[in-house]
Amino acid sequence: MRRQSRPKESAAPVFAALGDENRLRLVSRLCDSGPMSITQLTEGSNITRQAITKHLRVMGNAGIVRCTPRGRESVWQLEHRRLDEAQRYLQQISQEWDQALGRLQAFVEQ
Repeated sequence: MRRQSRPKESAAPVFAALGDENRLRLVSRLCDSGPMSITQLTEGSNITRQAITKHLRVMGNAGIVRCTPRGRESVWQLEHRRLDEAQRYLQQISQEWDQALGRLQAFVEQ
C-alpha cells in the first residue's frame, strides 16, 4: 500500500503547533467556550497576554485558529476543518498500524 504524502504534510504544522501544553489548553478553552478574546483567554491563567498572543499566532499560522476583529478586540475561534484533517490523518496511521500488526501476527502464527 502506497502512502499519500499530502495529508501528512498538511497535518504536520497542526501537530507541531499542538506540541505545546499552553496551546493545548487554549484549544481546550476555545473548544469548551467558543470564540474568545485574548482578554477572556488570559482570565484565570498565569500566562501573559503577550504569551497568549504569541501562541495564538503560532496556531493561526498552522490554520488551527482564526482571528476576527470585533470592536476594539480580536476574537479567536477554532478552525474545526484543520483539526478534523489532523484527526483523519491519525485515523489513517492507526489503520496502517492495525494492518501491519495483523500481518505480523499472521506471520508469527504461521
